[in-house]
Amino acid sequence: MASRVRASTERSRLQRASRVVVKVGSSLLVEKATGRLHRKWLISLLREIAHMRGRGQQVVLVSSGAIALGRRYLGLRPEQRRLEEQQAAAAAGQVLLAHAYRELLGRHDIKVAQVLLTLEDTESRRRYLNARSTLQTLLDLGVVPVINENDTVATAEIRYGDNDRLGARVAEMVSADVLVLLSDVDGLYDADPSQKPDARLIPEVREITPEIEALAGASATEFGSGGMITKLMAARIALSAGCATVIASGKRLRPLAAIEAGKPSTWFISQGSPLAARKQWIAGTLKPRGQLTIDAGAEKALAAGRSLLPVGVVAVEGRFGRGDAVTVRNAAGRDLARGLVAYDSDEARRIRGCHSEEISELLGYRDRDEMIHRDNLVLLNGGGHEQGT
Repeated sequence: MASRVRASTERSRLQRASRVVVKVGSSLLVEKATGRLHRKWLISLLREIAHMRGRGQQVVLVSSGAIALGRRYLGLRPEQRRLEEQQAAAAAGQVLLAHAYRELLGRHDIKVAQVLLTLEDTESRRRYLNARSTLQTLLDLGVVPVINENDTVATAEIRYGDNDRLGARVAEMVSADVLVLLSDVDGLYDADPSQKPDARLIPEVREITPEIEALAGASATEFGSGGMITKLMAARIALSAGCATVIASGKRLRPLAAIEAGKPSTWFISQGSPLAARKQWIAGTLKPRGQLTIDAGAEKALAAGRSLLPVGVVAVEGRFGRGDAVTVRNAAGRDLARGLVAYDSDEARRIRGCHSEEISELLGYRDRDEMIHRDNLVLLNGGGHEQGT
């Protein structure tokens, strides 16, 4: 009875998610014996992705495997593992991966786009917003983004080194509801199951405590660079963004259906929503770098849940860059909102009071129609606190 309830709950969690990020490890994508792409498994997974798309869900794939595939393709020997050799393998392997995803998703009439990210792309606010905007546009167009770390240019100082944490940053970036970490393990155990056959799987975690962290071990796979430690780090990042995380084995065919059926896995349950977490981050964590004063029409538009357009801005104060937090005030000087601005302070001064269609003429280019998009805007009450979202 309990197992049926659990299966129903987990099916509901995954099916209810509007946006899902699925991370695939190298040990699943690459056959250990041959170093070739495990096509049968990938075909099975992408059939599931197509099924999720068919029921109205948006899916982002974070895929490892480029270096492993590229090494075989280039004929690199096991001892050839210098940075430049690994980067060359990544460059070759990305072509193979992209071709496979395009071919196999194309069978379901699904378009695919490749996005390569580095640590800097998710830590620099300007580059973060650019990547977020690109991914949002792809999803709006019905495309499945396939993301990997840009190993061809990343060095030890500027790389993640594992796609678990990259997957979590992507989930945070796109405000995903669920992050699925598919790997060669069923989930988090209270002991090492390879050493203790009676080790117990932990089906649900609501807080990552020091005791939970102590259960993590190191990576033991030939192709992968992660392990349970990196998966817990990923879960912590995702939870802070209001995104639930599930760690499950991908070694079986149809791994997502297995999660929904209640097969062994570990769920990390978020206490909030992605939108609420993002709004809280904007409202309470980021220090405002400037102020925008708006007119009565813009104030009404914000109260109605709309974006802030340049035409409603009457004054710009401070020096800030694109993606910085700014305070939005009315003519009486009352703080109305806080948000991430789409233009730097010099550009904002040039386009304030203008219609969006005039931006190209004034700046020589047109980046965004909005000064602050509503997704990057938090309304404040009279005391400067966030309103409910």
